Amino acid sequence: MKRIHSITVALAGLVLLQACSDSFLDKPVKGALGGDVLANAKGIEALLTGAYAALDGQGDEETSLAHGGTYSGPWEAPPDDWTYGSIAGGDAHKGSDGGDQTPIANIATFTAGADNGFFNSKWKAVYEGVARTNAVLAMLPDVTDVPEEDKTNIEAQARFLRAHYYFELRKLWGNVPWIDEKTTDFNQSNKTDIWPMIEADFTFAYQNLPPTQPNIGRVNKWAAGAYLAKTYLYEKKYPEALPVFTDVIDNGVTSNGEKYDLVAFADNFNAATKNNAESVFAIQMMANDGTLSLANANQGGMLNFPYGTGAPFSCCGFFQPSQMLVNAFRTDGDGLPYLDNFNDHAVVSDMGKTSDAAFTPDEDPLDPRLDWTVGRRGLPYHDWGLFPGNDWVRDQAYAGPYAPKKNVHRQEGQDIYADYSSWAPGNAINVLIIRFADVLLMAAEVEAAAGSLDKAEEYVNRVRLRAADPEGWLHAYEDDSDPLAGFSEEPAANYVISPYPTGTFAAGGRAFAQKAIYYERNIELAMEGHRFFDLVRWEVAETVLNNYFAYESAITTDLAGGKFVAPRNNYYPIPQFQIDLSVEAGKPKLEQNDDYN
Repeated sequence: MKRIHSITVALAGLVLLQACSDSFLDKPVKGALGGDVLANAKGIEALLTGAYAALDGQGDEETSLAHGGTYSGPWEAPPDDWTYGSIAGGDAHKGSDGGDQTPIANIATFTAGADNGFFNSKWKAVYEGVARTNAVLAMLPDVTDVPEEDKTNIEAQARFLRAHYYFELRKLWGNVPWIDEKTTDFNQSNKTDIWPMIEADFTFAYQNLPPTQPNIGRVNKWAAGAYLAKTYLYEKKYPEALPVFTDVIDNGVTSNGEKYDLVAFADNFNAATKNNAESVFAIQMMANDGTLSLANANQGGMLNFPYGTGAPFSCCGFFQPSQMLVNAFRTDGDGLPYLDNFNDHAVVSDMGKTSDAAFTPDEDPLDPRLDWTVGRRGLPYHDWGLFPGNDWVRDQAYAGPYAPKKNVHRQEGQDIYADYSSWAPGNAINVLIIRFADVLLMAAEVEAAAGSLDKAEEYVNRVRLRAADPEGWLHAYEDDSDPLAGFSEEPAANYVISPYPTGTFAAGGRAFAQKAIYYERNIELAMEGHRFFDLVRWEVAETVLNNYFAYESAITTDLAGGKFVAPRNNYYPIPQFQIDLSVEAGKPKLEQNDDYN
């Protein structure tokens, strides 16, 4: 998606509660375009495109520095929340080595304070998105050469995007300032709960967006419905969420009219098969777009590739899956998970072994989704060859023996889908904010809360049955010495997975059903930025994460001192830089979250 900083960032600077000094706001913005240029079909489309472009969170260095604070790299505000959602949720270790990007280590162990620069970078990036949507909504009434039906579509898209940005802010920080297109005093407090405003924006989008759009990257009615229902779920408004989820599941289609459905699991994480029937709301990524940068090629994830001796990627060894996550993919002889004691059935790893040491991969039953999620020793790493273990890991003792896979492109097709224009890789794999499996599992939660345990089981089993299809499993290479020769018919490991027998949820009761649903979300959506926020809203973060620290610290050295304390750590600290900038008459408008002072 083309970035249009010359138009949108100039406007954003006028309406954005970011790290901007009063003097900055009082000065004319260089390159700003007036309403006489933008109040027309072409101008409003440019503004809307800019609002979509902010989804990637990747403001350039010059813009970031102009808006205050420091700038270290685009990974500080990743759109998939790999730091704030997956690492903080126990999906993965920071990775790399102990001296690299230490602010992430502090986030991982919940020792980060309000002065951690990552928080300020994320805050600014998301509020830039808010500003761009507000710019669209402020200009739209003055546009006279666009039909009313099209103006409604534009308004609904902008309000969807604004609700998304505020949803991000709300789940990260709790109460935050609400700035909309009518705001004139941008130094607002954060005392107001913004859930009702998020609901209103998504409701408007759900009611006014068309079911299809001419551009697959544009949001439609059904994406808005899914996000509205997700909002209700986060608020525990289960009766409100239920009919919306049902409508989306029964009637929803992608923006180009394809009925929502589950596709082969790996197709969700392959640039060659993106925007498929499972894609509900995705941030569009593009490689080799002519910018000679990774700006549109998931720059926020550029650190997250295997790195070391013989590794085919130029950097950087971050985002290493945890042993506890890997263990969660263990299945019993019937193909079902160990809901209560999966760590008692740990998956064999090559921890402590060099790549030239003998090693036999785990031979006991496993959920096949493991090997599309985690790179582990002796198994095909997409089509890059057998993962060699220690040689492709920066510091095994520090962060463990594994590597991420969902974010990594294939060797075949890399001329089209990989971007090597920077010192670390990028690619065209979309960032999936909501996919249909996520919708089914959220709906299962709501059905279980309503007492409809059979329906909840049906939704969970739909996800598990997809995973049980051997056509979608990782297979061994035809020839280990030539991974591009293709894959054989032989599964790469001992995959055993089954749906829950009919009536299992009803027999086990609501508590069992909820446990099974939560577990399914853990393995289905692993490494996709959801885990921490799920744990918090389920009110189990303190127990789960402290158990994680205890278990994982016996394996690696990176989590020493890690401790989660509820409710303090349910939200991240408001960036101190923002609090300092909000001071009026000697008192800040922004209040720090509880127990961070």
